[in-house]
Amino acid sequence: MKIALVHKRLDLYGGTEQDFHRTAEGLRDLGHEIHLFCAEFEVPPLPGIHTHTIPTVPLGRTARLLSFAYFAQEIVRRERCDILVSFGRMRRQDILRSGGGTHRMFLKKMAEGEGPLRRLWHRMSLYHRALLALEARQFRPSGCKKIIAVSREVKREIVSTYGVPEQNIAVLYNGVDTDRFNPDRRAEASDLIRLQWGIPLDARLALFVGNGFRRKGLERLLNAWESPRLADVYLLVVGADAQQGFYRARAARSAQRKIVFAGPQAAIEKYYAAADLLVLPAFQEAFGNVVLEALASGIPVLVSPQVGAGEILNGTLARGIVETPDDPAELAERIVWLLEAERRSILSAEARSVAEHYSWNNHFRALERVLYETARLA
Repeated sequence: MKIALVHKRLDLYGGTEQDFHRTAEGLRDLGHEIHLFCAEFEVPPLPGIHTHTIPTVPLGRTARLLSFAYFAQEIVRRERCDILVSFGRMRRQDILRSGGGTHRMFLKKMAEGEGPLRRLWHRMSLYHRALLALEARQFRPSGCKKIIAVSREVKREIVSTYGVPEQNIAVLYNGVDTDRFNPDRRAEASDLIRLQWGIPLDARLALFVGNGFRRKGLERLLNAWESPRLADVYLLVVGADAQQGFYRARAARSAQRKIVFAGPQAAIEKYYAAADLLVLPAFQEAFGNVVLEALASGIPVLVSPQVGAGEILNGTLARGIVETPDDPAELAERIVWLLEAERRSILSAEARSVAEHYSWNNHFRALERVLYETARLA
């Protein structure tokens, strides 16, 4: 098939951008003719893939959003592809991949911890109003033939928010590179990472990975780290945030002083190799690729019910779903339980076993079936 993939940016920074890049590569390797339509190409185009630049109006993010939606529609149409898959905001597409849930629900969830002025700004913002209008148009029957949701929770959210018929939504979990993320890396990387960041080799280490600390639940973790139960547990924070200075100062006041900020890291697989647990008590996370990466690396995860990837946890691993993530005592208790030495080998084996079901090869074969089924609806 001749497939159009559309997103505002080709990049390796951010979950959706990485999924977009990987999807282009995976479908190309299955023998399809891939055309990428982006406003920005921050990394070199993939070999054997056709690229098309979408012009945008550089007058602020609202103008860029609306102009991209308009011009992308016209430029893709001229290319006469067999199927159009959108990873972002367009007026019409054959398949809409919803990798982050609905923006309407995102604003609602984020408003729960914000002040009245911030909530008012979200309601009045021209950008958010434009984005919500585009989103509502996408979810209409005329907006797309099929929606791919990255979790069952995202599917429920779309159905309840926009009334989309359930049969029009396919749930397709993201994939993971089981070679890059592998328990075998522990021997080669664990000591190096710990020594680099001043973490004792025999200390228990929890890892937080993500950009946008508030949404990902870092404040909840900082509260939990006040507990004496975590006195000998280190927290290593990997990622970036516009308010990083605030979080560093907040961590410096912690009674434990065992919180280390590493900033963004490209070789993230080495950090999983050094850790004993991934912690992600997020306020909102449609899926959470880091969960699969941690599982493939052989470490258990702690997540809030709002993390879509928590749906794949079963058996002993399901104890990592914290029902009340705002309760520091419950967070601390569950972290200690997951870090118990006698459970380490069992949890590691279960984690790896779950991840192996979600390889990228399996993901792309399932995606290909959705593409063919949708193309027949045309």
